[in-house]
Amino acid sequence: MSGHFITFEGIDGSGKSTQAKLLAARLQADGHEVVLTREPGGSVGAEEIRALVLEGNPDRWSAETEILLFTAARRDHLERTILPAVAAGKIVICDRFADSTRMYQGLSRGDLRGIVDQLHSLMIGREPDLTVLIDMDPATGLARAKSRQTAEERFEDFGQALQEQMRKGFLDLSNEFSDRFCVIDGADDMDRVSNAVYAAVAHHIEAFS
Repeated sequence: MSGHFITFEGIDGSGKSTQAKLLAARLQADGHEVVLTREPGGSVGAEEIRALVLEGNPDRWSAETEILLFTAARRDHLERTILPAVAAGKIVICDRFADSTRMYQGLSRGDLRGIVDQLHSLMIGREPDLTVLIDMDPATGLARAKSRQTAEERFEDFGQALQEQMRKGFLDLSNEFSDRFCVIDGADDMDRVSNAVYAAVAHHIEAFS
């Protein structure tokens, strides 16, 4: 049986990480083998790169350098975690993937989308089977993200203007890749959001299993 590769996307504070965890638990309860992972990260090498890109001052790296770092982390993650699990028939649920790089590096800090897509084609060559976009008001999402008070606040420190740009970008991306995107209203009650996510994913699994 072939596996499934499902990603979650959204602005900071959208609740996507929580929803990814809730989905993993529900699918495991249904009897599926699930691998819950994240980007940047998800493998030993990629987790080391995670600290480099998510901590420190906002101007620590140029957008071009970030694209290279994220792509390197993603390649290791793909080789060591994602592809083996999918080949084994498992459901891989990943908190962020290439769509985040298309937005945060390819759109927000210059017109670098073409570079992101070229590197993705050369070094990754894999899109998710299904992408769940948790849509959220930028001001609400940023307030949620900042309230976590973790060391990984480098992108939150760019401020609300970035989050507004990212929200629009993600929604545009959902139209560009409408065959694999499912948009869920993240402003709803957490349980209702979870039910909507589960229904969309269950439909996908049934259709492509």
